[in-house]
Amino acid sequence: MAKRLTEKQKEEIKIYFLNNKSIVNLSQKFNCTKTTIIRNLKKSLGEKKYKEILNRLNPTLDLEDEKLAENEIQQTYEINKINKTYETSTSVGRSNEDKTNFLESFIEITPLNHDFEDLSQKDISSIPLSEIKLPNIVFLIVKKEIELVTKYLKDYPEWQFLPQNDLKRKTIEIHFDLKTAKRMCNKDQKVLKVPNTDVFKIVAPILISRGISRIVTSENLISI
Repeated sequence: MAKRLTEKQKEEIKIYFLNNKSIVNLSQKFNCTKTTIIRNLKKSLGEKKYKEILNRLNPTLDLEDEKLAENEIQQTYEINKINKTYETSTSVGRSNEDKTNFLESFIEITPLNHDFEDLSQKDISSIPLSEIKLPNIVFLIVKKEIELVTKYLKDYPEWQFLPQNDLKRKTIEIHFDLKTAKRMCNKDQKVLKVPNTDVFKIVAPILISRGISRIVTSENLISI
């Protein structure tokens, strides 16, 4: 790796070179490669001025070193360009080739030769009514004749991920906040205050007999 020169050393190199010090001597004096000297001189003096001084000193003395330095600078530029392109591509995602290599790194596994019982999937999305603690007071939306307003589970966007059989379940919705309940009401409905939520456990058999098997809240899906 080329030696990193300090700003003071770079300035001294420029002054020595302007005073006819050769690149070979500068390389020895500052204990670094000739290409490092050339690269820094070009940067500090500019390409044109550097070549004018070099030709005045000796047109042929440092020609080979000059060529090596140019090759090194070009290689450094190409490497930096490649690194920059790679960093840009990785910041927005792998390239198609990288993705292909990534996918090819997986090995296909032979399926297990085993018979599993064909049992219904356990409903882990809902919480049993017997296990949930409801607030002391909740609010129901009912029709003006005090008839429960029921909806199907499929009518709630947040529960669309459930299986089709579950989405066909009939539900009632309870609200924990009066303002929210009123906002959900239409002109043919009204809000009914339920001061004792234990009533849902008491009337659970009646609800089930009417095909209502779920209670929807803003936080949970409750199975009756």
